[in-house]
Amino acid sequence: MTKKNHEICDPIHTFIRLNSEERRVVDSRPLQRLRNINQLALTYLVYPGATHKRFDHSLGVMELAGRVFDVVTNQANLHEQLRDIIPEKDELKKWRHILRIAALCHDIGHLPFSHSAENELFKKENHEDITVKIIQNDFMKELWDSIKLDSDDIVKLAVKPDKIPNIKLNNWEALLSEIIIGNVFGVDRMDYLLRDSYYTGVVSGKFDHYRLIDTIRILPKQYEGSDEPALGVEEGGLRCAEGLLLARYFMFSQVYFHPIRRIYDLHLRDFLRLMFSRGYPVEIDEYLKITDNEILVEIFNALRNNKDRRHKEANKILNRKHYKLLDSITLDDQKKKTDALNVIFGEASKRFGEDNLKRDEEEKGGGAEDFPVLTRTGRIVSSVSHSNVLREIPFAQAKYIFASREIINDAKKWLEKNREELLKDNNKSIH
Repeated sequence: MTKKNHEICDPIHTFIRLNSEERRVVDSRPLQRLRNINQLALTYLVYPGATHKRFDHSLGVMELAGRVFDVVTNQANLHEQLRDIIPEKDELKKWRHILRIAALCHDIGHLPFSHSAENELFKKENHEDITVKIIQNDFMKELWDSIKLDSDDIVKLAVKPDKIPNIKLNNWEALLSEIIIGNVFGVDRMDYLLRDSYYTGVVSGKFDHYRLIDTIRILPKQYEGSDEPALGVEEGGLRCAEGLLLARYFMFSQVYFHPIRRIYDLHLRDFLRLMFSRGYPVEIDEYLKITDNEILVEIFNALRNNKDRRHKEANKILNRKHYKLLDSITLDDQKKKTDALNVIFGEASKRFGEDNLKRDEEEKGGGAEDFPVLTRTGRIVSSVSHSNVLREIPFAQAKYIFASREIINDAKKWLEKNREELLKDNNKSIH
């Protein structure tokens, strides 16, 4: 007798359950490729346990998407004003299937080493554009036809709406999309925080996702005088929502923006820029042939050949000869001089040569996240008005200057002597 339901053991969700149609998608070439794409690029060089893959994460997102769907469509949890938004039984079952497949496929367009080199290798596109191309590709059509799904329905939920300008989402579809990629209750975020926290050994990424999911509701934004439906939360889950957003801040501050993790990304980008100097292949068949494995082979080969023009970058990665942190720009530095990073980098480049320095800048989070909250008295209020924590979520920033090992000691002495002068309002070049 053919088994119709399957289980996959998972350290985050214990069991991930899927049916035979979902298993066929898991077994497809684009999904299996994700077994060889690291979730956190070269982070394992800093946090040795961070060797988990995009494949694991995609399974987790599918599992959580199904859980959230079951909670928010439960008749007992529906707000009386929005009962009509839920489709009839057979249609509801179909959309649950689409949602889980879309969640499973949301990352199939990722480059090797995930986000680390995306901006360098793509001119106009990003991994979501490639995800759309893969889902809608002819070689996937046979699979979608066999499980009676429309690729447009999958795309609607798997990527941001601006990636599919010719496809419009109604209120129901927009809600389902929010379940996967929403800024607050998106299960993509839930899974990567829990999973990355577990594998890096950093406890600050944990939050009570069981309680949070149990309290997620589809609610009208009455406080805006609108009946527009949105994902919100019962008041009893508000602390869990705060925990989720704080976990994101802590993970960016402690893991994703760790300076040594960041410099490995920069060296990897430099290597890939040299490796794909004629452009990264975006034709789907060729694109799917490249994983972390192929890149690592090239890095090892370049390390063994000192005449290879990529040799220096390979040496920095594999022999841990990465550039070292020269300076980290703080909020106080930016109060003194808003472009403190550029000023210090510019003057250091004049002194030590730009080839000996690297600049890194990124900012995430911060600002209030507004979503409806159903209070215990039955009112629907704004999360921002109801939570001091959500009003004050800080942003995480990476503003770093790195220097080569040949000049790092001299550069530190120079910076220690001249830093305050450089950050004055009307500084002149320092020599």
